[in-house]
Amino acid sequence: MPVPKRLNQQFFSTWSPSMVYVLGYFAADGSMILNKRVARFIEFTSIDRDLLERVSHVVGSNHKIQIRKKRREAWNTQYRLQIGSKAWFEDLSRLGFTQGKSTSLMLPNIPKKHIPDFVRGYFDGDGCVYFNKELHFASRKKPRAILSTLFTSGSKPFLESLWKQLKDHDVLGGSLQKKQRGFEPRFSHKDSVALHRMMYHTDQASELSLPRKRLKLTMAIRDLEKMRE
Repeated sequence: MPVPKRLNQQFFSTWSPSMVYVLGYFAADGSMILNKRVARFIEFTSIDRDLLERVSHVVGSNHKIQIRKKRREAWNTQYRLQIGSKAWFEDLSRLGFTQGKSTSLMLPNIPKKHIPDFVRGYFDGDGCVYFNKELHFASRKKPRAILSTLFTSGSKPFLESLWKQLKDHDVLGGSLQKKQRGFEPRFSHKDSVALHRMMYHTDQASELSLPRKRLKLTMAIRDLEKMRE
């Protein structure tokens, strides 16, 4: 017999650290689907199955995590968590999300105290850490260590709004660059330290965060600061 599906249907109805983290992750790697039968689905995708399992647990779901078919053989294996829920679809619509949101994404009106949780969720989806211990420049005799933290999105207004929120948490620099697939705000060492402090400041961060990204940023900051002593 089929296993009855479980889900906290009101998950996106009330602000909480876990709700806002999942909202941030959805903004990065989620989608809303309305099929021909007018059934409504919410889908999360990731190359990190562990992250989808954490999301599934916190939203009270027992839906199966599936492997997505690769479009190209060289690509990493991708996983998806697809949940049918009219309540979720309506709540996410109320928060400003739409189908095909990659270029139309706008930052929801999130309570300020929950902004760090949203940023951490978005970072786990569409954030990246770049650290090079010996980057060579033509204008310098010695190589230089470079640390950059960045986010990506097809929506420039979304990133600009997010950037304004980051300034309230001492992320004061950075530059916004146009890339082939969208836009990319990039932050150097000092701002990366502020981002780390912002995203991982609570106990909630240990439960709802992607360990490999957290570790990579933590180790990069530690190594760079040791090199500058």
